[in-house]
Amino acid sequence: MNKPAKFDRAATQADQAYEALLAEILDCRLAPGAKITISEVAARLAFSPGAIREALSRLAAEKWTVATAQKGYSVMPVSADELRDLTRTRITIEQLCLRSAIAHGDVEWETAAVAAYHRLHRIPMMIADSVARVNPAWAAAHTIFHAALVAGCGSPWMLTLRAMLYAQSERYRHLSVALARENRNIDSEHERILNACLARDAESACRSIENHFQRTSNILLTSPLFPQRPGNLQGADRDQQLARDKTHWEERP
Repeated sequence: MNKPAKFDRAATQADQAYEALLAEILDCRLAPGAKITISEVAARLAFSPGAIREALSRLAAEKWTVATAQKGYSVMPVSADELRDLTRTRITIEQLCLRSAIAHGDVEWETAAVAAYHRLHRIPMMIADSVARVNPAWAAAHTIFHAALVAGCGSPWMLTLRAMLYAQSERYRHLSVALARENRNIDSEHERILNACLARDAESACRSIENHFQRTSNILLTSPLFPQRPGNLQGADRDQQLARDKTHWEERP
């Protein structure tokens, strides 16, 4: 009788450790390229080392962390090449989903999208007294809003691919908030996308979603996070760049 209960507790711990580590990666409390020490994380989060190890293995399979022989785990580094590729792919899939949702979405789809925007509009984006931390409640509402826009798509496979790309883009989006050098009216961008969808104007909706995603990407590509450098650094050059990136994040306010 004790063994199943013990197994359930271990599984629960691993799931909780996964969620906690993913949250730290997404909002960059665990910076890109940072080394993850299992014993330190286990003590800090009050989980068993085994649960942390299982969570890190799952995160590595989903490309949030990297496992290196003899060195353990580290947070997946960010790169300009990956960001460009991710942005292009995400725009393509998102536009396909939007076009299908606009063509097939019913009044329930419209109602859900309007409600999701209203909720997002009413939640402060930033944590009080912080210029670089996104409000978790806003981030959750943001996820729901973008998912609501494409919910009428009708293709489970396209929605699955879209959700994967969205998740991978979240870390970059959090980074863009800290590095933005302009006053960006994100609420207005969301409203423009919503209105185009409600008007069943697929061309306008697709242009707006492309501008929305590309603007986030451009903030990062022109920031100190990605100094001009060859796209595929190797060996010692790559290690030196990772060290510079790590210094950049340690010096953040």
